[in-house]
Amino acid sequence: MLTSEKGVVEEWLSEFKTLPEASISSYASGLKNKISLVSALYEVIQKPQSELLEPVCHQLFEFYRSKEKCLGTFTLQFLPELIWCYLSMSSSRELQSCGCIEALLLSIYNLEIMDEQGHSKILSFTIPSLSKPSVYHEPSSIGSMALTEGALSQHGLTRVVYSGPHPQREMLTAQNRFEVLSFLLLCYNSVLNDMPALSLLSLCQMCSRLCVCGYPRQNARKYQGIKNRIPISSEFMVQLLTGIYYSFYNGEWDAARRALDDVLYRAQLELLPEPLLLANAIKASLPQGALKGNKEGSRCIQVEITPTSSRISRNAVTSMSIRGHRWKRHEEPDTNNDSSDLANIVIPEISVTSVSGERAGNGERGRALTENDVQHMQAVQETSAEPRAEGKAVTEIRRQKSTQQI
Repeated sequence: MLTSEKGVVEEWLSEFKTLPEASISSYASGLKNKISLVSALYEVIQKPQSELLEPVCHQLFEFYRSKEKCLGTFTLQFLPELIWCYLSMSSSRELQSCGCIEALLLSIYNLEIMDEQGHSKILSFTIPSLSKPSVYHEPSSIGSMALTEGALSQHGLTRVVYSGPHPQREMLTAQNRFEVLSFLLLCYNSVLNDMPALSLLSLCQMCSRLCVCGYPRQNARKYQGIKNRIPISSEFMVQLLTGIYYSFYNGEWDAARRALDDVLYRAQLELLPEPLLLANAIKASLPQGALKGNKEGSRCIQVEITPTSSRISRNAVTSMSIRGHRWKRHEEPDTNNDSSDLANIVIPEISVTSVSGERAGNGERGRALTENDVQHMQAVQETSAEPRAEGKAVTEIRRQKSTQQI
């Protein structure tokens, strides 16, 4: 380790101890911009024989148990490298060299599983329903869902999965090792959006090393580290794949692609169903070309959202469409008349007395009046003008009205 890097770490160790309470927030927000400090801390962690490893682990624990979120995130960014250092040392039977790293990992685990009152936490996760739309799918694109009694009873209900309570651990053993490490990776994945690019790269490299150590692919990867095989649990690999999937779309395409291939290689050798299913799903969803993610910009997983389709198809037969089709069938075929043509339409004057006893057929209502009809109308009008024939004319009109209704 260079003298300059050692001086940066020593200054960082002494600076926080003399920092007043009012300046902790501004100090925590500015830590992520100290690139030289982060690089020096990575080098200290990668060398277990360093004399600065124990005070660095103690300082990182002080950061994590403080109430500042930025300080806790600063500690979590070194979690992949800490896990790799611990597993590599444990496989080489050199646990005494990484006792401070084991203590740091156990301390973070015990802090996360307990609340402020000292009770065990119970984590809850909501499983989304495919019957409701989300940013990943539309229910109409899946296909028609049968409205059975069972489906209707489950509609609108949310399924919640609970995790915990997790027991406290005083030391890491071969039986509980990956249970603790899987939970720590779960905490790391919960703040993936705040992780810098160097931490994501460290996660992908750690995953590749764990999956190929002691196997023939180690020579193909040209990794000259330990030669022993490190056992990995299925749950631990699933948590690794979560971080790898995020790294694909945040500027670490090459390292994430290499890590994904190594996970598939290890899962196929050991026949682990959960990592195989998740890794193949991630590989099938990747685009053909490499994505050049912006390391400086916002971090998110890119998702192609299909346009929202209407719930009812335009060609669907409904009661409204049937009534509309019936109305269109009885409408006049010529609907292109201008408003100026309305003035040229002649509306005939129809008298009540001109209605005959027979019902007129379709198309005969607007026929022209003949000469006999005109003479008949004049005779009726002259008769109705006489006082004596007034009652008779009214009777005739009433009779003709009743005939028309029949």
